[in-house]
Amino acid sequence: MSPDHPPGLDLDQLRGLLDRERPGLVHGPLTGRLIEGGRSNLTYAVTDGAAKWVVRRPPLGHVLATAHDMKREHRVISALHPTAVPVPAPLLLCEDESVLGAPFYVMEFVEGTPYRTAQQLAPLGAQRTRDAVLGLVDTLVELHAVDPEEVGLGDFGRPEGFLDRQLRRWGKQLDASRNRELAGIDELHAALGRELPHSPAPAVVHGDYRLDNVLIGTDDRIKAILDWEMSTLGDPLTDLGLLVMYSAPLDLPNSPISTTASAVGHPEPAELVERYAARSGRDVSAVSWYTAFAWFKLAVILEGIHYRYTLGQTVGAGFDRIGELVPFFIEHGLTTLQEG
Repeated sequence: MSPDHPPGLDLDQLRGLLDRERPGLVHGPLTGRLIEGGRSNLTYAVTDGAAKWVVRRPPLGHVLATAHDMKREHRVISALHPTAVPVPAPLLLCEDESVLGAPFYVMEFVEGTPYRTAQQLAPLGAQRTRDAVLGLVDTLVELHAVDPEEVGLGDFGRPEGFLDRQLRRWGKQLDASRNRELAGIDELHAALGRELPHSPAPAVVHGDYRLDNVLIGTDDRIKAILDWEMSTLGDPLTDLGLLVMYSAPLDLPNSPISTTASAVGHPEPAELVERYAARSGRDVSAVSWYTAFAWFKLAVILEGIHYRYTLGQTVGAGFDRIGELVPFFIEHGLTTLQEG
């Protein structure tokens, strides 16, 4: 396939669908390219030479029922688009698998940059970096201020018992990739279970909220939040805990895990928590638990990657060093919980 016709994207079929469903939208032949990033679903930029759109679909060769994923993503951005939360405008949901081989949706293309590393932030300088990260907090407050019932997302998840279910789910994920002793991980899991906080009123939770899942414009403002595949209705402080974890400098030389936290001007985690508390009015006294839970989740994710690496199921460089990072994340989780 040519670069303009990437795998998983039949542009002729897509053009036919758009002409039928959104007549007059497309004015010329379509070309497309795969956009890097995203946890698992595939994202393509498509253009007719004048306008641009984005197509999201499940991974190639995915054999599970995936319409649910696409429908949920499309549903949440459709619900949030009229609110103050910056999301791309949804254009079309297609559940007919005969078009691209899987369900997919089309949304507007938003100009902006997903900053993934401290090196990418460096040209912005300290003040602009600081503004961008503080904007990340302010936008999270906007998201959590949305009344799920008012935007039609009252049944988007099961908030009752949310943290307990999350903890059990990630414990099962850990059990599924056990092939070595990991000092402290069971201790961390048990300690999190013993100290389960009382959740505030439920909100729309992004599930993977960090700087490289938003697009920053040339004015350093957030233009769009992306990658809604883990979104649900639940405890909003799980988003804050994850953001705090990703804002802690890792200090890991040659690490294949990159964060933006070491960038000059990046605010300290404590300032992010204070800003969130002040702007949202929420009680954040249990933030250490939520941050420790985020460290635990990432330890489990990394151990899963390491497990697949030992089975020869990973492709690309850097996977050989993932395993040695896992104890570092466990240790951070335990320390964070003890400090709380």
